[in-house]
Amino acid sequence: MSHDVATGHSRRLFRRGASLLALGAICATALPARAADEANADAVKGQAVTVLKATKSCFPAIVEVSGFLIPRDEVSVRPDRPGAKVTEVTVDAGEIVAQGQTLARLAGPEGGSTTIQAPVAGLVSSSTAVIGAPASAKGDALFTIIARGEFDLVGQVPTRNLAQLATNQSAAVKIVGVPDEITGRVRRVSATVEPNSQLGNVFVGISSTKRLLSNASGRAMIKTGESCGISVPLTAVLYSSAGTVVQVVRRQTVETKRVEIGLMNGGNVEIREGLQEGDVVVARAGALLREGDTVRPVIAAAQSTEQ
Repeated sequence: MSHDVATGHSRRLFRRGASLLALGAICATALPARAADEANADAVKGQAVTVLKATKSCFPAIVEVSGFLIPRDEVSVRPDRPGAKVTEVTVDAGEIVAQGQTLARLAGPEGGSTTIQAPVAGLVSSSTAVIGAPASAKGDALFTIIARGEFDLVGQVPTRNLAQLATNQSAAVKIVGVPDEITGRVRRVSATVEPNSQLGNVFVGISSTKRLLSNASGRAMIKTGESCGISVPLTAVLYSSAGTVVQVVRRQTVETKRVEIGLMNGGNVEIREGLQEGDVVVARAGALLREGDTVRPVIAAAQSTEQ
């Protein structure tokens, strides 16, 4: 091999090595730049924020009443004739009886037997019937029956709420000691209020096949009306010095909207003004988010499942 040939071959090897070194340098420079671009893209997206869409819903207007149970109608059971004695007692206080059911048997003064029957169906609230004791038409009642098991929950409400109440309005009643909710209806609303307390009476009628206790305390949630509008969770509402606001996300940017709230129910609140159906709302508003912040909205799990 001549000197010129060797020199040419060396030059080609040198140029090839230089090219590889240059390519490596370019790649080494490009990778950090790409990583930086991706980091910047993530920064532009902002922090992840759970959001949901404002929807339409109806909210019941509720007046809450607390009070005590009193029997609506009590029937006293006595024998027709005097001078009888109790020979048998078949029912005790606290039992529910049917109309015509035998309560006791009596022996007359001239002999013979008389059967005492329930004149109405209902709950036996008290009994004085004891075997061997006298029974008279003028004495204490042998039995007292709460007719049809009907009670009134009697409570007091402020004057401002009386105008919202009317007879036949439905109510959900919860009685202490009774696990299940009972459906009731407003039976009577007082036409006057006490001058000192400015409270008026309301009577909510209830009926149950279960044993209820006179004077037991309870609470009635009376539905006085309904209002339909935009609904968001209570957690989406923020109370600030600027007023009541909701944070909305548009084009990945936080906007603060002043709103007027209405009725509340089941963890949601009615928005009467300030939002439209379909607005994307921050599910849990807070001071960490401000007007103009860039965020990455994530649909709440409940709504994504529904969709």
